[in-house]
Amino acid sequence: MIPPEVSLDDEEFVTRAQAGDLEAYELLVARHTASAYRTAILLGAGADAEDVVQEAFVKGYRKLSRYRGDASFRSWLLAIVANETRNLHRSRDRRTGLVLRAARVAPNSEAVEDEAVDAVLAGERRATLVRALRSLPERDREVIVCRYFLDLSEDETVAMLGWARGTVKSRTSRALVKLRGLLDVEEPSRG
Repeated sequence: MIPPEVSLDDEEFVTRAQAGDLEAYELLVARHTASAYRTAILLGAGADAEDVVQEAFVKGYRKLSRYRGDASFRSWLLAIVANETRNLHRSRDRRTGLVLRAARVAPNSEAVEDEAVDAVLAGERRATLVRALRSLPERDREVIVCRYFLDLSEDETVAMLGWARGTVKSRTSRALVKLRGLLDVEEPSRG
């Protein structure tokens, strides 16, 4: 007879994984893969996002003994994803001289129905937002991604980025002003 599943929180899985339980770490990976992938994409990993996430999980496992529980496991892991994404950018810069490679959204061909038109417009709005986000300086982009795209709390953002709380607050405010300015500039030019 199989015992009923008991929902364990991250800390219990981490404790088991730190004790050598590989299955516990696999469960942590399964639980956090989607947010890790989303983080890598939003921070500019593009087509390399899967590689970034995989490397982050491997490094997370190797460094699991260093995890002390001061922050949530999720924010600790996402900090590793952010660092791996930064490493990717540095590597790209050295190889190609490009700061970011944007993942292009292919526009639909002809829109025949209203739903198709709505989908194209939504895609254009999303592409405009992504373009504006990617044109922000790296630190501004990171704080916006954490707070609004990943919906991290202020504490989780502090832990993930390793910044002081005041820095997170002020950078968030300034980054939003910059992002709004970029979106305001782009909107009239499309009209």
